[in-house]
Amino acid sequence: MKSIAIMGASGHCKVVADIALLNGYDDIVFIDKNPEIDMLGEYPVADEETDLDYYLNHHFDFVVGIGDAKIRRKVQENLEELGADIVTLIHPSAVVAYDVIIGEGTVIMADAVVNPGTTIGKGCIINTSSSVDHDNVIGDFVHISVGAHTAGTVTMGDNCWLGIGAIVSNNIDICADAFICAGGVVVKNLTKPGKYAGVPARIVPM
Repeated sequence: MKSIAIMGASGHCKVVADIALLNGYDDIVFIDKNPEIDMLGEYPVADEETDLDYYLNHHFDFVVGIGDAKIRRKVQENLEELGADIVTLIHPSAVVAYDVIIGEGTVIMADAVVNPGTTIGKGCIINTSSSVDHDNVIGDFVHISVGAHTAGTVTMGDNCWLGIGAIVSNNIDICADAFICAGGVVVKNLTKPGKYAGVPARIVPM
């Protein structure tokens, strides 16, 4: 039996659970701070405050199913301090090149493509039908949203969020903590943290 605990209890967590099931996990539980939630779909929800130690001590694998990068980082780093076995999950329909390096806790979803020479940090979300082209360097806790794409030789700093359908042109560097809105097109380096929108993407008020 393969057992996994997924931190969080949201719609995103249900997608992560489906990928876990397809990766051979047959014992799946969610762990959340809200003690009033006891089931999510067909899976039980445990109380983080009272039950986390049980799953740590019973050698469950762990992954964080929380979309918000700052919260995901906080939860995963806490698990690391507790000595949890944090795993990477890849949907069977995703195409990941043989030499791609992927950090622990990253989830690669259905029909995503990650091309050769790319490094993806820990705790990332490479979402449904997105693509990361060759020789990218993707930092920790980055979210590349549904249908978003990066061209070749792109660097993205920690905690970036590439919104739904957004595009990054080739040979672009994006600093940490940049949020590119849905449909944004990045054609030059982004050097200042903040929110970017439009074609081409420009910084806008948060």
